[in-house]
Amino acid sequence: MKTKGYDDLFDKYIQEKEIYDSVVLIEKGNGETIFSKAYGGKDIDSPIIAASITKMFTAACIFILIQQGYITLNDNLLNFYEPVYLNGLHFYKGKDYSHDLKISDLLYQTSGLADIYEEGKNSIKKQAIVSDTFLSFDKNIALTKDKEAHFPPNCKNNAYYADINYNILGDIIEKVTKCSLESVFEKYIFSKINMAKTYLPVSEKEYIPMVYYGNKQLYRPQFIMCSKASGGCITSARDLMIFIQAFFHGELFDPKILHEKLYRKLQLSMWPIYYGSGYMRIKMGGFSTSFLGQGDLIGHSGSTGSFAFYYPNKELFFAGDFNQMKYPALPIRFVMQLAMFAP
Repeated sequence: MKTKGYDDLFDKYIQEKEIYDSVVLIEKGNGETIFSKAYGGKDIDSPIIAASITKMFTAACIFILIQQGYITLNDNLLNFYEPVYLNGLHFYKGKDYSHDLKISDLLYQTSGLADIYEEGKNSIKKQAIVSDTFLSFDKNIALTKDKEAHFPPNCKNNAYYADINYNILGDIIEKVTKCSLESVFEKYIFSKINMAKTYLPVSEKEYIPMVYYGNKQLYRPQFIMCSKASGGCITSARDLMIFIQAFFHGELFDPKILHEKLYRKLQLSMWPIYYGSGYMRIKMGGFSTSFLGQGDLIGHSGSTGSFAFYYPNKELFFAGDFNQMKYPALPIRFVMQLAMFAP
């Protein structure tokens, strides 16, 4: 696929959906820019909401702390919380599994915990579309306790995507380092690889972009700030490109720590996504790609339309944003098509 093909595909997505501003950046592993295009006043340095790509930042910090000997994947949550605090967090078919949860269960999305952000008629995400709300970490825990888990921790090949897994990881990072999550991100990631436009906002004095839901502009600083470890970062397409390459090229931690065999298929609503060591995997060459393409796409997308993916089969990296919450699968489909026709 030549550059014009990328250009046509980008324009098609802009026209078919309610996209008011967008940006895409494609690079080879050697840093060579293959394609870059923006729309609606954006450029590759414009602030965007990373949303769930933030989970990869959290995962990177967990790997770094493992390498430094502070924690292990097998550490039980009882190492960090009093038993009474955890009681009832993971309740499934009449049994409380809360004291069985490990760091690995959170990292790989295999805890089975319910996702209060997406589940139910009055989900946190639906509330956030209507109005801005701040939910403390303790409130996140309490709301999760109100919902039954989906399966016991690390049960067979099950995985279930839930933001609470990464919110707990973020809290553990703060407990272990005795530092705020924003300062840990800055020390271990942002300043280390020169992500000059990326930060975890903790005050409305810091710039937090608007996001669209259909044709409605939403300003949700409180919601963004309470999503810290699961979706709270502000970044840019250029910085996402720097990060996704550093993550998979071993610039932040030893890549051997990424257990590739631990990919597990997520719930049906997130088909065709598998989850691994803090990131998504999308298999190419199957039904979902009309049997086109080969290998895997690995990385993450965000509910606001952000994306950062690596395509090892062609040594290509994709980063960008559609700034549209109404179609959370949009960036996934877009990157899949980019990869399918890559030269």
